Amino acid sequence: MDTERFAGLGLEPVLTTSELTEYLGVHVQAIYDLRTDGRGLAGIRVGREIRFRISDVLHRLEGMHEPGNAIAGSGEQ
Repeated sequence: MDTERFAGLGLEPVLTTSELTEYLGVHVQAIYDLRTDGRGLAGIRVGREIRFRISDVLHRLEGMHEPGNAIAGSGEQ
């Protein structure tokens, strides 16, 4: 994909479901299950396929970030 050409049009690159699962290291079914449960990423339907904005993925991941001391501060051994 020529992302520079599309960026000039103001279009943001998107990931396919397969690209997203490869990036996250999860199975495709995990993405579908999360979306079915209402906990998945918002997507853009293109025909029968779903695409995910990179900015949405990064925003969601940032929201899931846990502080480095989360385990140490839990009091569990």
